[in-house]
Amino acid sequence: MRIAIVSHIRHAIAAPFMGGMEAHSHMLATVLRDRGHEVTLFASGDSKPDAGIALEPIVTRHYDAVYPWHDFHGTEVLNTHLDTAYGAVLPKLTPDRFDVVHNNSLHRYLPRHARQIGMPMLTSLHVPPFKVLRRAVEDSIAPWCHFTVCSQDQLNEWWPEHKPEEGHVVYNGIDLAKWDFVAQGDGTAVWVGRITPTKGTGPAVQAARRAGVRLRIYGVIEHQDYFETEVAPYLDERITYEGHLDQSQLRARIGAASVALFTPCWNEPFGLVAAEAMACGVPVAGFARGAAAEVTGNGGRLVPEGDIDALAEAIKVAGRIDRAMVRRRVAENFSLDTMVRGYEGLYDRARRGAASFVAPRRFAPYELPEPQPLVAE
Repeated sequence: MRIAIVSHIRHAIAAPFMGGMEAHSHMLATVLRDRGHEVTLFASGDSKPDAGIALEPIVTRHYDAVYPWHDFHGTEVLNTHLDTAYGAVLPKLTPDRFDVVHNNSLHRYLPRHARQIGMPMLTSLHVPPFKVLRRAVEDSIAPWCHFTVCSQDQLNEWWPEHKPEEGHVVYNGIDLAKWDFVAQGDGTAVWVGRITPTKGTGPAVQAARRAGVRLRIYGVIEHQDYFETEVAPYLDERITYEGHLDQSQLRARIGAASVALFTPCWNEPFGLVAAEAMACGVPVAGFARGAAAEVTGNGGRLVPEGDIDALAEAIKVAGRIDRAMVRRRVAENFSLDTMVRGYEGLYDRARRGAASFVAPRRFAPYELPEPQPLVAE
């Protein structure tokens, strides 16, 4: 198939990845290429897809380099920048050029465009619902316009009363060939992610201190003030921040640990870092928020969000869980092959559904509305 993957443009799709969405777009493009598809990645021009994947820049540079999210979130300047960028992409996404579009952009224009012109599209909803995107989804559902979420918990958030036939759960996939199983941990704990309030780095630090365990922290400092107040004051020889590493370096650091801390303070749609740690056999201790319980299962111990004492105890308990069983849970539920096959099946459904599309007699391109906030509050 000729497949277009349209990414978001807050960050470049390049290692070291800033988060799960960037890693998802990069991995998806690479695996689809390896499976014989012709893949074009629409992303910021400073992205770096693997060889054999065409890059079509949406903008020259990722927008966080020009309009930092924490300064411009919700402003007319950033909204207009994004609307202009994605509006210019729409004429390139047509059935004569691509067989299907995989939309990872989180932008409202794309599904509406697909609905109007009969473009087979699969939109992955990587976030909980928010008003502008929810309205676009509701307006765009069609036999050729399907949507995925990455957990049952997230599905229930998007469609609490009635799930449409075009709404599906496809779990995120882990490349088990890259995340090596490590049979024995070294007694330490690890925390990985963007350092920002929603990811709960601060509670992880406090729980590790109370549990008396060595904690290594990895990830980009997204919220500098949060880092300075909730993390930096507690750094010492036992609690250390060790930078933002690419996956090739990070995998070995995670696998060596005895427990991984996963502390979402929002409704985490999946929890990729938890699944990646579990792929190495590392059990999880964390907060039962969002899809955390669905992903972790018997591979960890979860406690109510914010309960630091309970989390400290969970660290000790989780470290005794059988690591081979933890690895098996990922292999049985969250393999890369399962994810991609799920997407391919939905690509086919969207293409078949497009046969029912009837173009309006007086066709006009999708009329772009006024800029609106595009990301969750």
